[in-house]
Amino acid sequence: MTEARPSVIQRSANRLRDQWAQDRPAFGLWSMLADPYVAELVAATDFDFVCVDLQHGLATFSELPALLQGMRSADRAPVVRVPWNDPAQVMRAVDTGAAAVLVPMVNSARDAALAASACRFPPAGIRSWGPMWGDAREDGALPPRQQDEAALCLVMVETQAGVDAIDEIVAVPGVDAVYIGPNDLALGCGHGRLTYRDSAEVDALIQRIVDACRRGGVVAGLHCSDVEMALHWAGRGVGMLTVATDTTLLRQAADRTLDGLRADRTS
Repeated sequence: MTEARPSVIQRSANRLRDQWAQDRPAFGLWSMLADPYVAELVAATDFDFVCVDLQHGLATFSELPALLQGMRSADRAPVVRVPWNDPAQVMRAVDTGAAAVLVPMVNSARDAALAASACRFPPAGIRSWGPMWGDAREDGALPPRQQDEAALCLVMVETQAGVDAIDEIVAVPGVDAVYIGPNDLALGCGHGRLTYRDSAEVDALIQRIVDACRRGGVVAGLHCSDVEMALHWAGRGVGMLTVATDTTLLRQAADRTLDGLRADRTS
C-alpha cells in the first residue's frame, strides 16, 4: 500500500528533526497576535519554527484554525503552546494542525507522560481520532502511525519541582524536547525576575536543564529575549531557541522608523 504524501505538518516537524539530527540549533519566532495575515507573514520567513502562544498571547482556540490555515498557505505548520497540561487542549492543538505542541508547567515525569500521551494515538497514547482537516486533503486524513511519527511533544520546565525532576522528565518516552521558560524558572525558584546575566544561580539552573537534556537524548529549548541571548545559549548546548516575538518586532520597527524621522528633523 502506498503511503500518503508528506503533509505540511510532517515537513515542518521534519525540518526541526533534521536540524537536531545534525546537532544544529533551530531558531524561531514567537507569535502573540491573533491575526491570520500576521500568521502567514511570520510563517513565510525562513526561521525554523514559529510558535503560536495560546497561553499568554492574544489568540485562543477559537482563532487557531484560521491562524493555522494562514500558516499552511505559507507551507509551514507551527508549534502551538497550549494554555495548560490538559489532554483535551493538547489534542485540539494537534487536530487543528500543530507540528509540535508546547506544554507549560511540567513538574514531574507523570506530567510529562500525560502531555506525550495526548499527542499520540493508542497504543502509544490516548489521543482521540478526529481528523479535522481530513476532508480538505485529496487523500484524506493521514493514518494514525504517520501522525504519531510527525507529532512533536515539547514540555516546559519552569519551576523548582520541574528542575528537581528533570532527569525523570527527560526519560519519559515520547518527550522530544524540554523548553525552558526563563522568567517563570527564575520566579519559581525564588530569584524574582533576575536573568542569567544578572544571577549565577539562574545561569546554573538553565545549564542544569540543558545538561540533563543532553544526557537524556532530548533537545533543550529556551525562550530568548534577543539574538545575543540566543547565540549565547546555542553555544552552550541549546537546540531550539526563540529569538524574537511578533509584537516586539512590530514595536521595534516602528521605533526605528520614528527615530529616523526625528534624526532627519534635527540634522
